[in-house]
Amino acid sequence: MDIVLRACVAYVFIIFLLRIIGRRELSTLAPSDLVLLVVMGDLVQNGVTQSDQSVTGVFLAVSTFGLLTVAFSVVTYKSRRARIILEGTPLILVQDGEPIERNLRSERLNIDDVAEEARSQGIERLDEVKWCVLEANGTMSFIQAA
Repeated sequence: MDIVLRACVAYVFIIFLLRIIGRRELSTLAPSDLVLLVVMGDLVQNGVTQSDQSVTGVFLAVSTFGLLTVAFSVVTYKSRRARIILEGTPLILVQDGEPIERNLRSERLNIDDVAEEARSQGIERLDEVKWCVLEANGTMSFIQAA
């Protein structure tokens, strides 16, 4: 039971840490996916199992992380409030060609990062952009001005 409790605490802490890190760095994976993939190997070693080298300990730790991943997925699917807390919400970075500095600062982005992403999507200048939205998954969506 000790392994399950340590795994639960580690999982919640890692999700919290990933939310603090921000969307920019996590743009390719959902935080829960990243937790499951990266931490799985360390769980098998000794992070959660400590000195327990048994196969049962490994199964308990890995199963706990897997079940927590599914549980968080179900909770975020069913609850908008949980989805906002665990995954975040879209954030407008540019409106009518003008950067929103407060939002850029909160995500530790600069206007050059936004302009680079715009160019990669075929947009030459930010004044052509009606909205640039940083999505909850870390990608930037651009809506061009008509």
